[in-house]
Amino acid sequence: MKKETDPRAILDFWFSPEMERHWFRSTSSIDRQIRKQYAVLWSRAATGECDHWKATAEGSLALTIILDQFPLNMFRGKPDSFSTEHLAVGVSLEAVTRKQDRELPRTRVAFLYMPLMHSETLSHQELSVELFRKAELEENLRFATHHRDLIRRFGRFPHRNTILGRESTPEELAYLSSPEAFRG
Repeated sequence: MKKETDPRAILDFWFSPEMERHWFRSTSSIDRQIRKQYAVLWSRAATGECDHWKATAEGSLALTIILDQFPLNMFRGKPDSFSTEHLAVGVSLEAVTRKQDRELPRTRVAFLYMPLMHSETLSHQELSVELFRKAELEENLRFATHHRDLIRRFGRFPHRNTILGRESTPEELAYLSSPEAFRG
């Protein structure tokens, strides 16, 4: 197995000080780097070739990052940004069911829960809020609550409508043009 396909290498990359600075403030350079370095691995993970990683907590976390975080960087502003979100949700749910989240450092477990916060399914959103609350990850909990409230209000994330070719409702358009709007 090549180093770049090892779960530990993914975690070392994602949790490096350089990447941590860009988790929620990426640049086009970081996006290009992730696309160049991990697009093939992402494709393999999307077809289930890395499902054996789910046997360990670290493997589940690495797979979640590949399926949830990497496409947001690799395909920023394009529909493919969300194309493996459902797979990441599945990995996250399975890891929580297996209690793998309890094996991860508190500083890392947020990324195992994040696909639930990105989901447009209300039950996933509710679980996200519950998990972040139990883990006492207050900053993440604030965002999880905000995301859940958007799904409760709209049934989806309005800021994704343009990217996904969905027509926005008048209520969504009013929200998107307001100062409170979350733009993703």
